[in-house]
Amino acid sequence: VYQLSISVYLLSQVQTDAQQVTSDKFVFTLPDYEKVNHVVVFMLGTVPFPVGMGGAVYFSFPDPAVGQVWQLLGFITNEKPSAIFKISGLKAGEGGAHPFGMMGVPQAPSVAQVGVSIESLDLLAQQTPVSTSAVSSVDSFTQFTQKMLESLYNFTSSFALSQSQMTPNPSEMFVPASSILKWYENFQRRMMQNPNFWKT
Repeated sequence: VYQLSISVYLLSQVQTDAQQVTSDKFVFTLPDYEKVNHVVVFMLGTVPFPVGMGGAVYFSFPDPAVGQVWQLLGFITNEKPSAIFKISGLKAGEGGAHPFGMMGVPQAPSVAQVGVSIESLDLLAQQTPVSTSAVSSVDSFTQFTQKMLESLYNFTSSFALSQSQMTPNPSEMFVPASSILKWYENFQRRMMQNPNFWKT
């Protein structure tokens, strides 16, 4: 039995609670998938894949005309522990052979799913992902970073209080919203100038 140490990131939400449907297959549920353009799948770093194994990443969305559609997005491995996949352009009827069809994985009519199947690296190398799911690494990283920055700013702004609304609390530390906005703008500007600046 495998243990999976993988998360899925979408919108402002990170999911780590995969449903294990068999010993080597796991499913994440994605509500409101129509609002999602990209899905980020990444290993948490606590439990690696067994030697010689990796994870095939599949996406399933409900389609009234053809039923449940599973499409191969790509792969993650110990050497490539994260990947960003574009799901907004996927079309019904483009799914191929997949390991989730005979399992009867429960799926609500308006919910999509990401499935991760633990497979040998040799088998992963022979499979062809859906072409429209590919995202170039620089573009995808830039997009992910921008979405993450937006999410942080929106999240922290939801707790904003004016000085007149604050009640004294010696154990609480407050950060001005303007400083977070300034950091956001500086980080975004540096990303536009050089997407790899954070490596130096």
